[in-house]
Amino acid sequence: MVSAEVEETLKRIESRKGVVGTLVVTADGFPIRSTLDNSTTVQYAGLLRQLTLLARSTVRELDPQNDLTFLRIRSKKHKILVAPENDYLLIVIQNQHD
Repeated sequence: MVSAEVEETLKRIESRKGVVGTLVVTADGFPIRSTLDNSTTVQYAGLLRQLTLLARSTVRELDPQNDLTFLRIRSKKHKILVAPENDYLLIVIQNQHD
């Protein structure tokens, strides 16, 4: 369940120009909230969870006292922002040119 404060923050993010969708995903990769259709949600949740784990592992390998705090991916079409926080990932997908 997503708290009222988190829900309000997500609505504020979603109202920004160019935001295509938002997802909240558990550390195990299970989506608990999404503005995308089900198949797209499952695809993004699974793939970005794997990428986040790899990025976190890389950061810690380079410096064991460091940790991943944010991951930003730019493609020709989208910007994908991933904020890993405790047991969840917040994923925001934006249009690249907005």
